[in-house]
Amino acid sequence: MNACWQHFKTITHHRHLVIRHCAKAGILWQGLRHDLSKYSPTEFWNGVRNYQGYRSPNDREREVRGYSLAWLHHKGRNRHHFEYWTDYDPKTRRVVPVEMPVRYVAEMFCDRLAASKTYNGKDYNDQQPLAYFVRGKPVRMIHPATSDLIESLLTTLAQEGEQAAFARVRALVKEARR
Repeated sequence: MNACWQHFKTITHHRHLVIRHCAKAGILWQGLRHDLSKYSPTEFWNGVRNYQGYRSPNDREREVRGYSLAWLHHKGRNRHHFEYWTDYDPKTRRVVPVEMPVRYVAEMFCDRLAASKTYNGKDYNDQQPLAYFVRGKPVRMIHPATSDLIESLLTTLAQEGEQAAFARVRALVKEARR
């Protein structure tokens, strides 16, 4: 029961941070709908079984199963994950990354920031989201324009702080709506 309660608290804390961040980014409605699939049986109970408290339960599920059923479910329902944005290219006959719309890159920024705050707790600093992104960059299948945009937002966060980063995100979202 303890893992159940701890997992629920972790995902709810993360979600509430994302909602606050999305409000700052000018995409409150997206924030209110953010990660609702984490409460579905497929994601929630896998999260409880693999809960450790210091990293995503999906990482543990991959170690145990060889894949994460919770992640496969999650990425297919949440457009703020770049993994959602892949499609079959009939010319190359391969699955390729597709450029993400700005509003979902904005939500991805909010998600990454909230995840860093959730898992790093009182040790969080504004350089951590960028460091996490850069560590995974060599193996990530993401559209180059999407990668460049999220990296530039995370760089703004690392170098200039949250206020400047959210100002950039709001401007990008506003421009994309035109």
